[in-house]
Amino acid sequence: MNKYNYGTGRRKTSVARVFIKPGKGEIIVNDKKYDEYFNRELHRRSVLRPLEVVNTLDKIDAYITVKGGGITGQADAIKLGLARALIEFNSSYRKALKAEGLVTRDSRMVERKKYGKPKARKSSQYSKR
Repeated sequence: MNKYNYGTGRRKTSVARVFIKPGKGEIIVNDKKYDEYFNRELHRRSVLRPLEVVNTLDKIDAYITVKGGGITGQADAIKLGLARALIEFNSSYRKALKAEGLVTRDSRMVERKKYGKPKARKSSQYSKR
């Protein structure tokens, strides 16, 4: 059985489970190649960022399952999951990944809608008189 290193990434409502092992640079997201899954170059670059920082693009295979949220949230969740899995794989990568800000969880979430308002903060126009 192959030994995988695991990392969980979250962003908004997206959750990514990332499994990495030494290989030849194959990245599978929800049973598709990552460049098929992500249409936009921005998202592809975001997913590969942790691997580029530690120069392991063609040395590591990744199997990823991601669910919830939209494409951007999923890409950012994968980015965090990959960074965490790489740290588990080799703890000396932590310093380089931390310097690039890839280890920090982005805690921003959608604000809930309040009653009496059409959205979270939007109100009807205020009339003084």
